[in-house]
Amino acid sequence: METPVAVSIAGSDNSGGAGIQADLKTFTYFKVYAETVVTCVVAEAPGKVLSIHPVGQGVVRDQLNLSLTHFPVVAIKTGMLYSREIVDLVCEVYEALPKDERPFLVVDPVMIATSGDPLVRPEALERYKSRMFPLADLVTPNLDEAAAILGTKLDTLPRMRDAAVELYLEYHVPFLLKGGHLKSDWAVDLLIDSDGLHEFSEPYRHGISTHGTGCTYSAAIAANLALGLPLKEAVSVTKKYITHAINDSFHWHSKSGETSALRHFWN
Repeated sequence: METPVAVSIAGSDNSGGAGIQADLKTFTYFKVYAETVVTCVVAEAPGKVLSIHPVGQGVVRDQLNLSLTHFPVVAIKTGMLYSREIVDLVCEVYEALPKDERPFLVVDPVMIATSGDPLVRPEALERYKSRMFPLADLVTPNLDEAAAILGTKLDTLPRMRDAAVELYLEYHVPFLLKGGHLKSDWAVDLLIDSDGLHEFSEPYRHGISTHGTGCTYSAAIAANLALGLPLKEAVSVTKKYITHAINDSFHWHSKSGETSALRHFWN
């Protein structure tokens, strides 16, 4: 079997726990060849974003065009796109591909870091909604991002279910709402697609940093789609993978105190 190729279009996280670095680890874990398109260089650590420097649009376009023309890409995962211009650029390149040759497109609408720091310019949200979401094979917002998309607070599981239906009816593409931010005894994620609403649940681990969980989650789904799994099965496999990565996470003592990170290659 030929090794499938996937592309991550995202920001660079110097801490190695999120962004491009997390995606590389995740693709490699699933034995998918990883390409990268760097959109931003981000100085961050778990719990803190210090600075963001966007990469020039021409360089982003060149990275993406070369990735798509020199490799048989079967899946694309987008992470931190940061600006309206970069959202439009990615959409433009993707829309130019023949429809029957377009890779799977998994959109992680990265807007807010786990620390609460903004990771997108305000005007980019409208371009996600009007242009990128309709192109996607899956959109994977966490609760804060889903709330920003809908303009309403999501703080209970019943409200999550209503929101999933609302998003599907609005955009007519599958959505995966990640419920870890509820911080209840169970981490419940909801997938809605043409077959209805599907629930994925694992015990929630309190007191563990989840920096990079969203990036890793969406990258793992993209990898499993690249491997040929149907969407529901890809999400199920990913849910178990991310739970192991959290449960077996790294922990260190550092100058700033306790530091932790997901273990992408868990034991």
